Amino acid sequence: MRTMSFADAIEDALSDAMASDSRIVILGEDVHALRMNLFARFGEQRVRSAPISEAAFVGAAVGAAMAGLRPVVEVMLVDFIGVAMDALLNHAAKIEAFSGGKWKVPLVVRTACGGGYGDSGQHEQTLWGWLAHIPGLTVVAPSTPADAGGMMLSAIEHEGPVIYLEHKLLASYWLYYMGSGGRTTVGFDVPLEGVSGPVPDSWTPVPLGKAATRREGEDITLVSVAVGVHRCMEAAAVLEEKGISAGVLDLRTVSPLDREVLCGAISRSGRLLVVDEDYRDFGLSGELAAVVLEAGITVRYGRVCTEGTIPYSRELEDQVLPNTRRIVDAALKLMER
Repeated sequence: MRTMSFADAIEDALSDAMASDSRIVILGEDVHALRMNLFARFGEQRVRSAPISEAAFVGAAVGAAMAGLRPVVEVMLVDFIGVAMDALLNHAAKIEAFSGGKWKVPLVVRTACGGGYGDSGQHEQTLWGWLAHIPGLTVVAPSTPADAGGMMLSAIEHEGPVIYLEHKLLASYWLYYMGSGGRTTVGFDVPLEGVSGPVPDSWTPVPLGKAATRREGEDITLVSVAVGVHRCMEAAAVLEEKGISAGVLDLRTVSPLDREVLCGAISRSGRLLVVDEDYRDFGLSGELAAVVLEAGITVRYGRVCTEGTIPYSRELEDQVLPNTRRIVDAALKLMER
């Protein structure tokens, strides 16, 4: 095993994949700077910088994928993906179904997401629930360096479009950017176990649609993705001090959901607390409740989600986004019931 940062794990796995498959190309804004090592290794033809027009370069990537390439297209922030939604919603996600499987779109859209550092509602959204709502899109949000690299390999090998969400509080180059340029007064709570950790000596794909149990627990099950998994681990440690055994389930993939592992965990504990940095209404948190209830499982249910538009003020932002304090409070209420 090696130790590697979250961001380096993605780039290392991507580099290995590009070395073994000449069809893989990178396309996006500022990728010559953001992916300098890959640009130096693979050159202009395979690491292509695009103008600031997400609609244009994501649309071009859809066509390139249909023509036989395997593009990894970078949308700098998921908040900007709305500009390219026609290409994703009406084309990439539907072409295989409309063509009876004759055409496929093996496309990866890599994009940064998430808040917790004072950049407000136009730059800190996660949107995985919105994206997972679209049939035909696979949506992943890893929480550890090992999963970040392995899931990038799986995303590249997948025969359909994958939205690969990289939470900014886990990626070291985003942390550097967010703490620079006169922003030294801005503090943010970084889960160190997610920023750096063990990775395999050689990369193998981490299957999409398979959840991972991060902690066993008998009294309540906390379910999340990305940074939320680390918040849940922190909350579980606090709950343990209060005599409560909390399990933590990392979905890893938002769509498709690992219904079997989810229902198995909930049937044992009987209590489900969803921690979701996406918006509360009509999103992932409600879908998980529906999956469990449709399986015939009697459950005590709660959720800790992003409550409305994310404010700019760090003090107000901390009240809106999920954090350890909110998770512990919600878990204790579930136990009281």
